[in-house]
Formats: sequence, structure tokens, C-alpha cells
Amino acid sequence: MTRPAFTLSIAVAAAFACVSGATPAVAGPPPPCTFTLTSPQVVQVAGGSAVTATLEPDQCGPPATPATSVACLQMQGDAVKRCHPSDGTGRAQVFFEPFVAGATYVATGRGCGAWIGQPPAPDCQLLGPYSAAL
Repeated sequence: MTRPAFTLSIAVAAAFACVSGATPAVAGPPPPCTFTLTSPQVVQVAGGSAVTATLEPDQCGPPATPATSVACLQMQGDAVKRCHPSDGTGRAQVFFEPFVAGATYVATGRGCGAWIGQPPAPDCQLLGPYSAAL
């Protein structure tokens, strides 16, 4: 009768040994900035209609600033993805032309913040995919 209890205690000890050897996850500081991405929408541009999406900084904790932002658009079923990087404000806007009525467009993006005086933080925020049948 003591044999099953002994075997069970060895199994439990082995399980704890495996767990205790694991490296605990360490939470780092929060990203310096958060970003928002708009869904694809039709806009009028010189010469006709286009689809656009915008990625821009939402909040940057002090002392932080937007570093890089990239907004991308793709027409579903099309291999071509169009991306555009941010301007000096951290706002990125991409246009997809020509607009094809009835097609579904997919917006994605990536926003990276930086602590002032530092390179962009490695924990960029990935946004999307947001799709819209236009």
C-alpha cells in the first residue's frame, strides 16, 4: 500500500522540479506610446477616388515621443500591399488607387514610440487587420 503513495510523491516532486526550473516572465515597462489605426475608407483625391487608412499616435507617456509609424493597405485577393511611413508628427497615411467599388480592403499598421533621447523602443504596437467592403 505504501508503494502507490511513494510513486505518486515522486511524480509530484518531478513535476515541481520541472516547474521550478522554468524562467518566470518578467514584465517590462509599458510601451512609450500607443497608436490608433483607422479602417479603410473611400476619399476623393485629385483625379478620382482612393481608399485610405491612417495610423497615428494616441498617447505618449512623458517623456516619450512617437518614433516611427507605418500604415498599410491591401485589396483582398491582391498580392500588392501598399505601405507609407509616418511624417514628423508620427501620423502615417496610405492611399490605395485606383479604388475598385465592391472590393474589400484591409488596413494594418505598426507604431513605435521612443523615450526621449533613446532609439525607438523594441515593443512596437501592431494594429489591425481592419477590413471593409467598399
